[in-house]
Amino acid sequence: MIKFFTCSLFCFFVLTGVCQKANYKQAEKFMKMDTRALVGSTSVAPNYLKKSDKFWYSYRKADGVRYFFVDPKAKSQRELFDRDFMAAEISKVTHKPVNKQELPISGITFKDDERTMKFMVDTFRFEYNINTGRLVKIDSARKKPTPPALRKKTGLFGTYSPDSSYIVYAKSHNLYMLRVKDSVETQLTTDGEIKYSYASSGTDTSTARRDARVTWFENSERFYVRRTDRRKIKSLYLVNNLSSRPTLSEYEYVMAGDENVQQEELYLFDTLNKKQIKVPVEKWKDQTIRLFTPGKKVERLYFLRKKRTCDEIDFCRVNPETGEVKVLFSEIDKPYFNNEFFNLSLLNDGEDIIWWSERTGHGHFYHYDGEGNLKNTISSGAWTAGKLIKIDTVGRTIYFEGYGQVKGECPYFARINKARIDGNGQVEMLTPEQATHEAVFSGSGRYFVDNYSRVDLEPKSVLRDNKGKKILDLASPDLAALYATGWRMPEPFTLKAADGVTDLYGYMWKPADFDSTKTYPIISYVYPGPQTEAIPLKFSIKAAYNTALAQVGFVVVTFGHRGGSPLRDKWYHTFGHGNLRDYPLADDKCGIEQLAERYPFIDKSKVGIFGHSGGGFMSTAAICTYPDFYTAAVSSAGNHDNNIYNQWWGETHHGVNEVKSFEKKTVKDSVTGKDSTITEEKVKFTSRIPTNIELAKNLKGYLMLVTGDSDNNVHPANTIRMADALLRAGKNFDLVILPGQRHGFQGMPQEFYQRKMWFHFGKYLLGDFSSDKFREIDAFMRL
Repeated sequence: MIKFFTCSLFCFFVLTGVCQKANYKQAEKFMKMDTRALVGSTSVAPNYLKKSDKFWYSYRKADGVRYFFVDPKAKSQRELFDRDFMAAEISKVTHKPVNKQELPISGITFKDDERTMKFMVDTFRFEYNINTGRLVKIDSARKKPTPPALRKKTGLFGTYSPDSSYIVYAKSHNLYMLRVKDSVETQLTTDGEIKYSYASSGTDTSTARRDARVTWFENSERFYVRRTDRRKIKSLYLVNNLSSRPTLSEYEYVMAGDENVQQEELYLFDTLNKKQIKVPVEKWKDQTIRLFTPGKKVERLYFLRKKRTCDEIDFCRVNPETGEVKVLFSEIDKPYFNNEFFNLSLLNDGEDIIWWSERTGHGHFYHYDGEGNLKNTISSGAWTAGKLIKIDTVGRTIYFEGYGQVKGECPYFARINKARIDGNGQVEMLTPEQATHEAVFSGSGRYFVDNYSRVDLEPKSVLRDNKGKKILDLASPDLAALYATGWRMPEPFTLKAADGVTDLYGYMWKPADFDSTKTYPIISYVYPGPQTEAIPLKFSIKAAYNTALAQVGFVVVTFGHRGGSPLRDKWYHTFGHGNLRDYPLADDKCGIEQLAERYPFIDKSKVGIFGHSGGGFMSTAAICTYPDFYTAAVSSAGNHDNNIYNQWWGETHHGVNEVKSFEKKTVKDSVTGKDSTITEEKVKFTSRIPTNIELAKNLKGYLMLVTGDSDNNVHPANTIRMADALLRAGKNFDLVILPGQRHGFQGMPQEFYQRKMWFHFGKYLLGDFSSDKFREIDAFMRL
């Protein structure tokens, strides 16, 4: 039956005259491009000198690795040394040949004089004066003797108090404290057990000393411990089929809507009277907590608690002596708090609090005082303030990434900004170029290295001061060898979403031998978010699988969908809440239709779609939801049934229902001994997320499902359940299992998967059946 099906498809392509030869050799060439050889470095990683704005960096180009020294104040950049000289001098000492393009030096540091560079070659130590050019061999590298005080400490296992008077550790899941001066050991707890432990490893079965989750306060009089109860959490299982005897692997895994989830507790311990205080952190059933301490010296303790519904947060302070909890401020953010950019920073021992919030519909920073009173807005506007890069506590300034600040531009590129902590929401943009900027500041904050690029813009590295003024151009890549291969940058485009209003942004990849007079099938590479999208934000030669796939003979595109990215506003990235399966599908179909109308070289009768993980989930949903639009799909590691995927993903982005009930209960009064009836509130959570399994009956096109059999993120059961549903619906499909592969495919299995994807789309979109011949496949795989 399958043979007849394939022959019929082949006849259809022949009779309609639409067979095209897939260019697998060109795809192979682009897949195996040596990025290191063709491009080398694409960014500058500064190594700042101690207490200085000066820095050195290495940079690979076609002629090998070069080393540079930069003095921002002098606005100067020069090579650290002459490579011919250095290679010759090292060879004299080591008596070995030295390649000047790949100098075998390591461990570069500078002395405080900022001119003497120290480094190692094999077992030899060298010092080099960058001003005089004098190189001196110091000695052979030897392991430094361990100081007596350190030897004493390393013999005693555990976490030392700041004054080194006590050591705390865990044994058999309980806490023990040892007084250093006389080695007297005291057991502090007796209720620890497996999965409800005071130890860092809650499943350890030995009786040996183990690390404990201990953090000391600076006065050494007390410490705190975070403890989690995971005793009721259920497990998932995988089979290692590649071991000499297949073995079973078990791991804890909390799914959306699970009754039993991790419970979190916080304890304070007093070293003088050995007193234990359980901090009353509890407010909501199944809440989560995060701990915060300001400064390097721990003197205060704070925590953030979040409701299981992910839409309500309290920020609290703990009295370290009594354990009393004070709520400093609360916030409600429906449908959920944005996890990607959320930030809480405590400054000046907690007297200043920087808080990130989407309360206006756009993410921005806010300034609170130490008692939780809002003092001022730090950033504001119809754009998103994102990752916090640096805080200048002396200058009362923050530096951060901003998205969508320039109206009319693609909103996905990060620009570097600064704003006053005590300001009024006004910010200063430091990087004007429309690109993804990554800043690395010097310790003083006076300068930063700015690496920026787009997938359609060559990488650039410059040195700027903290006002955004460019000081120097740093090293940049030479892409001549790359362009000589026929490689071309993808092309940006803008579309409208299915609502006809919302702008969507994306890129298009074409074959190196693209001919605008021909027509090409179109393939959409997808990842629906909501925590990120598939759109590449930085320069990339391969751009996932897109560059090589286009060489087979396709136009490959990727673009955003409503509900996809937190880089935009709150409405955009929460669009899919409550509709986790279907929200991006209409936008993908609508976008492809617009591209086909805009570009005559796109054949809208041959549409493919593929993706990994969430993208695998989306590609299968798409071909089953619009079976007459998508011809072929490849779905790898897809979470086809989000009800068996992790709790965070499903409950945050689809939602979880909080169900309350009231139960009457008889209790005995401890004083009078009389019975009385009380009403007790019960809370439980439920979640039900639509699955791809429910869509299996709709499949008409050609679907390939792929999974690794050792995937402990998206369990293989997701793919197996989809395959089972397709079988029961009488559908034809391909199923590929990659042995030993986890969620991210690697090595030869990854290359095998990539080629299988080429063959799948080559067969069903181009009508090229050459890959069906085993000998041709085998010969091709051996290229």
